[in-house]
Amino acid sequence: MSNRPNEPKEVINILIVDDIPETRENIKKLLAFEEQEFKVVGSASTGREAIKMTNELKPDIIIMDINMPDMDGIQATNEITKSVPTTAVIMMSVQTETDYMRKAMQAGARYFLLKPVNPDELYSTIRTVYKNHEPIRRQQRALLEMPLEIATRKPAVGALDDEIRAGNILVVYSPSGGSGCTTIATNLASGLMRRGIKVLLIDADLQFGDVGVFLKLQAQSTLVDLVDKVEDLDVEFFDSVVSTHESGLKVLLGPQRPEYADEISDPTAVAGIISKIAHSYDFIVVDTSRRLDELLLSLTDIATRIILVATPTLASVKNARFMIDLFDKMNYVPEKTVMVLNRVEDEKTRNRVTIPTDLIEKHLKRKIEAKIPLNEQVILAAVNKGVPVVANAQKERQKSPVKEFMDFADYLYTMLMTQGDKEDAVPKAEAARKPSGILAGRLGKAN
Repeated sequence: MSNRPNEPKEVINILIVDDIPETRENIKKLLAFEEQEFKVVGSASTGREAIKMTNELKPDIIIMDINMPDMDGIQATNEITKSVPTTAVIMMSVQTETDYMRKAMQAGARYFLLKPVNPDELYSTIRTVYKNHEPIRRQQRALLEMPLEIATRKPAVGALDDEIRAGNILVVYSPSGGSGCTTIATNLASGLMRRGIKVLLIDADLQFGDVGVFLKLQAQSTLVDLVDKVEDLDVEFFDSVVSTHESGLKVLLGPQRPEYADEISDPTAVAGIISKIAHSYDFIVVDTSRRLDELLLSLTDIATRIILVATPTLASVKNARFMIDLFDKMNYVPEKTVMVLNRVEDEKTRNRVTIPTDLIEKHLKRKIEAKIPLNEQVILAAVNKGVPVVANAQKERQKSPVKEFMDFADYLYTMLMTQGDKEDAVPKAEAARKPSGILAGRLGKAN
């Protein structure tokens, strides 16, 4: 949260939840050192008490212990994120197991701190989480301030509906050119489509985006037309800018020519637009360029999952390793990045230039969740027709690469749209988000 020298800081209201009185008092004392910015509005000793106080006080931030009697922090966080979406939860625990972190993020927590809490890390985490949760607060304020006749009015035909959806943001990226990001993005978006699920594909390669070419789509309005309207973006206007592919997939195209990208002066504007409309869709798939810049990092910051694409070559694997290291420095949880290996050759006919999958996983120290086989003929045929490969999924579900694309889409759908018992499945748009607080110009300060 940035402020000019003479500008008063915005006060962040905080609720502390821990079953140990000394811990609550210690955190309260730490926050008192920044009393002009942080205000402790209450403290609770159990999960149930935290839920009750959250509904009454509506704090901006909750600092929540994970292990408590009566109801633990994960259960309480799950209830709070449903009932008071404007409140962001920062989980803390002495436990360092990955399973604890994963469950906390799945419950809706925005960050995971280890006890004992470092003061500087505590302050910076609160600021970053508060800033990154602003789109949710703004959306809720808009709903509360909306006149009754508008709030109860049925949406116009073709307009985005009023239902708050999962808002999963999938950013497809590769640091290596020619890795097939657009192929992955278009087929992933198409593969996620199913009855009752809303999917949007966005071309965020602002200079040389190919989504329109791959899908044979042209539009008079593009992403550029939304930039100046991000602060008061009207859903009906947004819907008029979005194109519809013949398959029914909604697509937001990038600039029509490379020089038009200069009209987007703020590199974070695209992420702002996506945050604004995220909960009008269940999945937003974002195709990106290979450039590592503030535009890309602002997108990965808001991503539910980063689909990191590589090919089985030395250069591509090396670059993927660099990106994984960078995401670690940016404090992204490991689960946020999903590895995809594209253009994989059959092991029996594999040439010496490509690397076996098991060696790639060993080097990256990450599991490869999807391996898309090399089949240039099928891919080129689909591009020439202007349809995704998976458009023939019903007829050719078991054929490569349709099977691999659909299996990957099903994997992401199951992971992000269901948890535990299907009867109690709750979409978790924020499951893997963990704010970084650093962008390209500040990477040197990450350590």
